[in-house]
Amino acid sequence: MIGMMYLVLTALLALNVSKSILDAFVAIEENIQKANETEFFRGNEKQAELKEVAIDNSVPDRAKKAKALLKVVDQIDKLTAARIKEIDDLKLEILTVCGENLALTGEEGIITTKYDAVKAPLKPIRMNLSNVQAMDKYDEPMHILIGEDITNPKGKGIDLWKNFNKYRNDLVETVAKYSKGEAGGSFFFKAPSINAFKDQADLNKQIEKAFSSSDVNQDDKEAIKKIYTSLTKEERFEVHGVKNVHWIGKTFDHSPVVAAIASLSSLQKDILTARADAVAVVRSRISGGEYSFNKIMALAYGPELANSGDEIEVQVLMAAYDSDKQPTVTYNGGNVSEVKDGKGFVKTRASGGSEMNLKGTITIRNKSGIPKTLPWEKNIKIMKPMGTVSLPDLNVMYRGYPNKVNAVASGYDQTILSGQGCSLSKTGTGWIASPEKVKTCKLTVSGKSSITNKTVSLGSFEFRVMNLPNPELYFGASASGERASRAETKLFSKYPPEIPLNATFRIVTWELIIQGNPGAPPRGTGDVLNAQAISLLKQAKPGSTITFFTEVIGPDNVKRKKTGAYTL
Repeated sequence: MIGMMYLVLTALLALNVSKSILDAFVAIEENIQKANETEFFRGNEKQAELKEVAIDNSVPDRAKKAKALLKVVDQIDKLTAARIKEIDDLKLEILTVCGENLALTGEEGIITTKYDAVKAPLKPIRMNLSNVQAMDKYDEPMHILIGEDITNPKGKGIDLWKNFNKYRNDLVETVAKYSKGEAGGSFFFKAPSINAFKDQADLNKQIEKAFSSSDVNQDDKEAIKKIYTSLTKEERFEVHGVKNVHWIGKTFDHSPVVAAIASLSSLQKDILTARADAVAVVRSRISGGEYSFNKIMALAYGPELANSGDEIEVQVLMAAYDSDKQPTVTYNGGNVSEVKDGKGFVKTRASGGSEMNLKGTITIRNKSGIPKTLPWEKNIKIMKPMGTVSLPDLNVMYRGYPNKVNAVASGYDQTILSGQGCSLSKTGTGWIASPEKVKTCKLTVSGKSSITNKTVSLGSFEFRVMNLPNPELYFGASASGERASRAETKLFSKYPPEIPLNATFRIVTWELIIQGNPGAPPRGTGDVLNAQAISLLKQAKPGSTITFFTEVIGPDNVKRKKTGAYTL
């Protein structure tokens, strides 16, 4: 019922279409016809450029390639001409059925330039719709293009729809088919039939999926996507409560004659624009003309790391760019703020480990406005600045001790350390050196460049090998010779602050001598006093001297006898 009410309301409104609205459709049609001529000549311009190359026999191989590409353009033009004529025929049929006199010429005539199948098969008929007498008729266009049901068109409009979509698929498949040359075979694109999509992003996603099942030249993908989307229209709509309305029904339902013809001319514009873009893609496959450049500059590229004596190779080239069409440069997902002289300037701080990876995209557009996007990537070796001061007289390694060693090969991104008379193991950012039973050992530092893959020895350093120094004995916090508390119960064997070694010593046995104690001295193991020793310390007089005789063992497994005397 709602659908019937909509149709009745639309019919009543159509009966009263104002002259101002009809005149607006006439103006729209005139602007579309002008745009059609622009797209017609744009495509012809690209075709003419290709013809110039084809007749230039100064470079035979290029001329031969251009002639082969002209055959592809001919295929494109044949496909396009068939659709242009089909639409022109529909326009003429609509005007004829509406009783218009198409034989009139001059200022009173409708047709100002006839269709020429020989000289200009791609150029639509030029019309002056202001001379149409029955501008507001709508039954005739509906009958020809729709039939009776806007959800299921049966007229010539459904043939127009099918042929338009077939043209889209045939066109992109013709453009995508391209010889791989010496590699053998051809690129190709199996065009999908897409007429249902949520939005532009969804349409692009569906096209990308079709790319994955075809073999499309990477350089052609953006252009093919642009052509395909420009010729893709959503098939079904909901219009004023009527569901599943076909695009033909939505476009031409109760459409006055001048509006229907304007819509048909708009389809011709879509076709001529796609044809011009397609010819531009074919034209781009041969050198010259596709991209405009008005500035040149010299560029030199070389390694970011070099050391004295290294062989260096620098690549020098001339770069061209269009100062009026600066590229769009992205860096790690974001746009670069400064772009000039055809370059994007990426500014960041060196961070991370030994290497920093920068990447993004750079996009330029050809004369037709089709974007060309390529990825860029740059790896930078990160060198940590470091100064070194050495004391040759203190070059010592200790037996049985994990000697920590740090080494830096300045000017190289990789440091290699080797030992003679000692073994080395990597730990964190440094090494652990373990001397053997020798008097001296030697460490050699080498630098390696991951760019040149060369390793260079930067110097050797000799170290004396010595036993660990003896530790001191502490009773609680008191060193030997100091006052100690009678309440203390624990012994420690360690290095005093002036020895900066982090070595741990373990007390194996102890014996306590207390001044004035007539009995046998208490003995024990470990670092904690037993009950007998604690009891005797509590009974000792203030000012008494006590002495500990101990046996300790360190990380080198050497047993040492240590004695400590303290005053209570």
